[in-house]
Amino acid sequence: MRFTVLAAAAALVLTGAPVALADAGVPRIAWEACGPEHPGFECASVKVPLDYDNPRGATTSVALARKPATDKAHRIGSLFLNPGGPGGSGVDFALRAGDRLSANLQGRFDIVGFDPRGIGRSDPLHCFASEEDLAKFFDGVPGFPYQQAQERPYFDRYRSLGPECRDDQTIARHMSTADVARDMDLLRRAVGDRKISYLGFSYGSFLGATYANLFPNNIRALVVDGVLNPELWSSGRQVESDRIATKEEFREFLRTCDEAKCVFGPNSEKRWNALLTSVRAKPIQLGDEVYTYDAVIGAAIGAMYNPRDWPAAADLFDKLSDASTSLSVAAEPDYDNGFDAYNGNVCADIELPHAFEAYRATARYAAAGSEFGPAWWWGNAACANWPVNHDRFTGPWRTRTNAPVLVVGNHFDGVTDFRGAQAVNRQLAGSRLLAYAGWGHTAYGLSKCATDHTNAYLLNGTLPPVGTVCPANPNPFLPAAGALSEPLFQPVRR
Repeated sequence: MRFTVLAAAAALVLTGAPVALADAGVPRIAWEACGPEHPGFECASVKVPLDYDNPRGATTSVALARKPATDKAHRIGSLFLNPGGPGGSGVDFALRAGDRLSANLQGRFDIVGFDPRGIGRSDPLHCFASEEDLAKFFDGVPGFPYQQAQERPYFDRYRSLGPECRDDQTIARHMSTADVARDMDLLRRAVGDRKISYLGFSYGSFLGATYANLFPNNIRALVVDGVLNPELWSSGRQVESDRIATKEEFREFLRTCDEAKCVFGPNSEKRWNALLTSVRAKPIQLGDEVYTYDAVIGAAIGAMYNPRDWPAAADLFDKLSDASTSLSVAAEPDYDNGFDAYNGNVCADIELPHAFEAYRATARYAAAGSEFGPAWWWGNAACANWPVNHDRFTGPWRTRTNAPVLVVGNHFDGVTDFRGAQAVNRQLAGSRLLAYAGWGHTAYGLSKCATDHTNAYLLNGTLPPVGTVCPANPNPFLPAAGALSEPLFQPVRR
């Protein structure tokens, strides 16, 4: 989830059968050098059907970037990437991580990232005319409503996004994950691969599960890491996971803090609860910054993505606990289409409630799970006046793929909890679950054990033994953790 959105998902939807891609025609990819700032990388843009119900009709563009295989004599094919979001740029992801990922995989893959339709460089959805208009949208709006008086204004502001994003935005009616999966299969054919190799993180696990269900016979090797349960995500019950997942990892944050005698200890849980009580009553001034309750919750959620951030978060919470209070100020976010694209995809996939009372009731349910639950939920109000796409896919999610899928999950993942990985392992017959007994969002690059098993699977199809659990890295608050826990790259926030 993107942090500015703080959303989950809701409600039950229907879908039509997938359209055969053979009718769409295979585009030719004209690769060119990406430019001097990205030596060794090639970029391109191709046209794909806007609507796969009319594959010879209007088109939309999809942008790509690749790091060509360096061991051409032993080249396997292309490895497609998705960094999460939804709304994350696969092009930027490949340009940022392609060299390291290529080295991990012995130079035997073309590392290929693409911006899903409506995102980044791929005919992007824009809900605002300018960065200034986006800033005005967030002006005076909390990250999520944490006081009853904030709820209706927040809902009305977010609900207004529907017409703003949909009007005169053709791509907004065709941004479902099912269509992204159909694009990806078309790209697979365009690069000449008989079967797909795929590595997807966070929301990318939902794309991977969708692809596996739409194209179960087209898989060479498919890895999902940091896994959403597609049954929860697509049916509107993701809040069941979100209301407890962050709490479980955050309790580990507090426990390991006390164990390591970190700066926020020794009674970190007591201090955390006192901090929340204080900042809910009145914002806290810290230097030139002002922290409101939603900002403190947001900082905690953000730290759960990567344990390397835990010491800095503990230091922030320690300073906030000791700081005096003052007035609040509004933040001005950056504008990069991520916010627009997140909503464009989520609202396309999931039929969320329309009524304010439904959002308020679900927020109460989310809050009963933990203080983090409402933060994940409220951003869904952007979809309250935004119809879903007719071509979305919502299951059934149980299928058998022609090759086994590798499902990777962390025991303490506060963003996509371990239960999601267990669920997908059950849903995809023949898949293999690889567990990491540590903390953070996704395991590849964070756990050497999980990284090695993933590399072996992508290269050779070698699955880890049934029941494999990679050991946790050292306590994130101890000096020994620094050299071991730095990920090769960060997935885009869900």
